[in-house]
Amino acid sequence: MIRKAPPVRLESGKEAAEELPSAVYQLSPPLAMILDDTPLFDPIMLRDLDWSQNMAKFSPEISPLNPGDGLIMRPLCTADFNRGLFKVLAQLTKVDQVAPEIFIKKFEHMKQTGDYYTVVIEDTHLGQVIATATLIIEHKFIHSCAKRGRIEEVVVSDECRGKQLGKL
Repeated sequence: MIRKAPPVRLESGKEAAEELPSAVYQLSPPLAMILDDTPLFDPIMLRDLDWSQNMAKFSPEISPLNPGDGLIMRPLCTADFNRGLFKVLAQLTKVDQVAPEIFIKKFEHMKQTGDYYTVVIEDTHLGQVIATATLIIEHKFIHSCAKRGRIEEVVVSDECRGKQLGKL
């Protein structure tokens, strides 16, 4: 499910869509940013994972492909900046204010490396991120230059805890 970021009001009082093409918002010239639904990684990776080996038990039955009514699990996208991503992360740790252009630069860096897999669970009724987690692939010199995965920043919004979403 792909959606555009919500409209943003410019200093002129008009919505960005009235003055600028499709989800491009004017910042300080000549810098422009795009908040859109381009995923951090290919969403097919989530669909194609073999979940049959999962040891977690769910009651009621939920899965990454069906996390609950009105919920979707998907890769992070830049539009999540306006969907409450930092509000959820703030329930895990202190979160400083981040300017949209800094967020986008970090997102693009993470995407380019191919070693970051941040997933979110979005409540589609509210259009808000309610959970997130990140898998980071670490490249090692030990163990024949192997790779190691670390799961970090796992948090579920306090209003949605108890629904087993952190197990996903």
